[in-house]
Amino acid sequence: MAEQEDSGTKEIRKTLGGLEIPHVATEKWAMEMGYVNANLLPGFAPYTRGIHEKMYRGKIWTMRQYAGFSSAKETNIRFKMLLELGQKGLSVAFDLPTQLGLDSTNRMSEGEVGKVGVAIDTIEDMKILFKDIPLDHVSTSMTINSPAMILLAMYIVCAEEMGVESSKLRGTIQNDILKEYIARGTHIFPPEPSLRLITDIFEYCANNLPNWNTISVSGYHIREAGSTAVQEVAYTLANGLEYIDAAIERGLKIDDFAPQISFFFNCHNDFFEEISKFRAARKLWYDLINENYSPKNPKSSILRFHTQVAGVSLTAQQPQNNISRVTIQALASVCGGTQSLHTNSFDEAIGLPTEKSATIALRTQQIIAEESGAANVADPLGGSYLVEGLTSKIYNSARDEINKINEYGGSLKAIESGYQQRKIHEAAFEFQKEIESGHRKIVGVNYAITEEDEPSLVQSIDSGLRELQSINIEKIMNDRNNDLCFELLNDIKNICNTNVNVFPKVIEAVRARCTIGEIVDAMREVFGNYRPPSGF
Repeated sequence: MAEQEDSGTKEIRKTLGGLEIPHVATEKWAMEMGYVNANLLPGFAPYTRGIHEKMYRGKIWTMRQYAGFSSAKETNIRFKMLLELGQKGLSVAFDLPTQLGLDSTNRMSEGEVGKVGVAIDTIEDMKILFKDIPLDHVSTSMTINSPAMILLAMYIVCAEEMGVESSKLRGTIQNDILKEYIARGTHIFPPEPSLRLITDIFEYCANNLPNWNTISVSGYHIREAGSTAVQEVAYTLANGLEYIDAAIERGLKIDDFAPQISFFFNCHNDFFEEISKFRAARKLWYDLINENYSPKNPKSSILRFHTQVAGVSLTAQQPQNNISRVTIQALASVCGGTQSLHTNSFDEAIGLPTEKSATIALRTQQIIAEESGAANVADPLGGSYLVEGLTSKIYNSARDEINKINEYGGSLKAIESGYQQRKIHEAAFEFQKEIESGHRKIVGVNYAITEEDEPSLVQSIDSGLRELQSINIEKIMNDRNNDLCFELLNDIKNICNTNVNVFPKVIEAVRARCTIGEIVDAMREVFGNYRPPSGF
């Protein structure tokens, strides 16, 4: 028996991301990883232990459930249901045509309208989406990238026509085009003009939307594509630095826009690795910003982030097991100090969430907040040798990876060479080999397999939605001032050929009832389309 125990202690164990961990985490091991006990406190630089001194004792994280499907009218009903259940912020999922800047009438939109999010073609759709929702009291996050400027313009005009001043709007647009080239693929324009549009947004919002987060630099999709935790931190923060450099080159000062930068991370199954990842990311961002840009405003170097639990971890087999996975991941997000959180519904590996599954997902957050005790203490696992050691290990490893990216000349040059894409593919391949070999067990997939229960109900989408959207677009085009729209679209093309900020003209075009497809096409005539080296 003693011999078996002895043998067990010598077995090498690794985190989900491949970091070696000891049989017993000791202070010596944590020190070897780079941990130095400096009696750090939450709310103080370098913010390893959290960005607020009291964390959730001061204010609970924002429960921001990602939602959007079918028409604006249907999604509005879901939004109101979630708000009535206690959700504090909205998070909009757009359908694929909207993400690609296509009108529902476009032939390439066929079969995709309203399928993975809500279809938004004009400002009229946006007004229906937020009907009877007080935009000056609710913060809204929009997961939109290539046409982010247009959707934000729609939100501004929607609020304006509801009687809400833009200065009172609170929320976030994802607006992170670099991760689209790395991991997701919903890009439209080449990188350089895409970065120009992002800096136009930075500049406009700094002067007009003081409470709006102009970008949510996303590690979520990088992790969903198969990266490790270290790669997620490194590639996300490297992208953030690229955006800062582009804005500074444009003439903006770091303190003009950096306080409005936020981040979006994934939370996977490895409980302690994920908590450590969030702690390491905060310290690393603080250090990188201060070393490279010397901001005067302390808020410029604070990493604020939203978390979504790992969609890629959910299984179609035994889907109710996903409730347990989501709970573990949500708890790790809270222990890691997230500012807002989305919990996936257990049936998302099968289809869009039903009202029942969406309610369970929100209740999971509420139980963690009110019943678990995890919100009672800031950084509850601070001082754990395991967590402190992993925090240091992830910090150092991610910093090394950022240095490699800098050798290419920064994130954009590395993306153009395919570096990040290759590294993610390699990590994803290794993970898949572990599953297929049985070395990594996934309950219901390659371990503890049972006969399937009856399938869950799946949210259905009206197949006639595209036709309905087409009728609405035709009516809007018949009722609007088409001469004015033609003039504004021509103005957008002309401005895109200059260094002038195009955002104000886009707002005018939205106000005049130009469609998302018309505005994107006007930009496309100048910027062109982009097909990256990987071919996706």
